[in-house]
Amino acid sequence: MTILHPFSALRPPPERAKQVSSVPYDVVNTEEARALASDNPLSFLHVSRPEIDLPEGTGVHSDAVYRRAADNFQNLIKNCPLENEELPRIYLYRLIMGEHEQIGVVACCSVDEYDTDVIRKHECTRRDKEDDRTRHMLFLRAQTGPVFLTYRARRDIDTMVMETMMANALFDFTADDGIQHTIWRVPDPVRFVQAFRNVPYLYIADGHHRAASASRARAELKDQGSTHTGDEEYNFFLAVIFPDDQLQILPYNRVVRDLNGQSKSEFLSNAKRIFEVSEKGAPTPKAPGNWSMYLDNQWYGLRLPANAPKPGGAVASLDVALLQDRLLGPILGIKDVRTDKRIDFVGGLRGTKELECLVDEGKAAVAFSLYATNVADLLRVSDAGEIMPPKSTWFEPKLRDGLLIHTI
Repeated sequence: MTILHPFSALRPPPERAKQVSSVPYDVVNTEEARALASDNPLSFLHVSRPEIDLPEGTGVHSDAVYRRAADNFQNLIKNCPLENEELPRIYLYRLIMGEHEQIGVVACCSVDEYDTDVIRKHECTRRDKEDDRTRHMLFLRAQTGPVFLTYRARRDIDTMVMETMMANALFDFTADDGIQHTIWRVPDPVRFVQAFRNVPYLYIADGHHRAASASRARAELKDQGSTHTGDEEYNFFLAVIFPDDQLQILPYNRVVRDLNGQSKSEFLSNAKRIFEVSEKGAPTPKAPGNWSMYLDNQWYGLRLPANAPKPGGAVASLDVALLQDRLLGPILGIKDVRTDKRIDFVGGLRGTKELECLVDEGKAAVAFSLYATNVADLLRVSDAGEIMPPKSTWFEPKLRDGLLIHTI
């Protein structure tokens, strides 16, 4: 059973939704965030990346940053001003990017269900990133960006979604990146609450650190209080829940800074011992089980021989895992992609031209273009209780921060 919890959102007025909303805090670095928010005092980046308003060199995890986040949040509430919904509500959130459209249900989900794996995961979280968002939530007493969840699509929920979209939208704007964001209030939240009780599991698509931080923040707030009923708002976390048949996953490509002491010919020779290597390959692989490699101004195609051993397990058979286990680890010496500074990752939205530029400019020695992991693989890995390799999925389009805020 899945618990949906309606909430009284703190939100901008409709005419300022575009101005306030921002890209997620974790898809931009400090310099990018500063540039995006430089001429917009209402940008939510002043709250989610508050170091942009402090002197350069300020530690991004220093107390001053979280205090500034809280101050900026209160200023935004006052100066925008942000408005509180009078009643607990559920919403719909539609994203349109080009020809792609997806519509999710916005509600709060149960921290207990996250902790007990009713809300399933496929990614390990890093303690330092958890620390950051946990402190951010506790200083603000709010969750300002949603966790991106999915579920196996159901016709009854699809029908309710389409009925709700016939009403006037609360927000409807196109961001500077061309993505359209539309939000509706659900007139009868109880129908959605009841329908989701028949959904056995939710799955985290993106936002593992936000969910883990909500769990940690709940534990701290529970310890601070003299009573705990389980109904407090900190027992729930903000989420947008999309049906699995609407999600769009792009590849998460790899670049490696050097060839691990090998010449280009030695590296190619070693790769050919494992893979069938074709010259003049396409920049993008056409099917699972194929990889494209850019080396010395040329694209190569890689595939495992037909007689290669087939790995077992939900994770070992993924293209990202096969590339790691057969080439990045044994040939290029990349043992742990979480910590090795020789490897970097490029989201598929940037395209293969970005890979070519990094190699041609000498910032990397070799690049790998992957076929995108599919949603069925994500669900299969999550159901098996396994963990995908880091940077296995890149979801587009991205949700915006600051549109619907859950105060705790």
